[in-house]
Amino acid sequence: MPSFVIPDKCDGCKALDKTACQHICPNDLMVLDKETMKAWNVEPELCWECYNCVKICPTDAVEVRGYADFVPMGATVTPMRSTDTILWTVKFRNGTIKRFKFPIRTTAEGSAVPDGGWETKGDDLKSPVLFTEPASLGLDDVPTL
Repeated sequence: MPSFVIPDKCDGCKALDKTACQHICPNDLMVLDKETMKAWNVEPELCWECYNCVKICPTDAVEVRGYADFVPMGATVTPMRSTDTILWTVKFRNGTIKRFKFPIRTTAEGSAVPDGGWETKGDDLKSPVLFTEPASLGLDDVPTL
């Protein structure tokens, strides 16, 4: 099920031009209505259900109805993110609540390096050739156009 915004909870991130959900959506589906200052999913049929907008929303205004293989029918899933973990709260139709906590990082916040510790030369990170290729493909050279 695609993401949807609960208008009563959304404050548009008090943004001038871009909300948190707009910033994080990999498919650019979230938009801000400048008149109401509320975000909304402009094309729900294209939603990947990645939960990025749900996780980042500071007012918990974005929700996604889970599929039956993820949560039972009628249940709601709410993530709460901290700097090193994410707590998933599942509320079942009968009112039962279960919580699951998972780590979201293996390194301290701010300590990740862009090249992953691999030696890079010049503009390798901007190159269309990945740093493990061609060796990982078993080639002498990667063909380029």
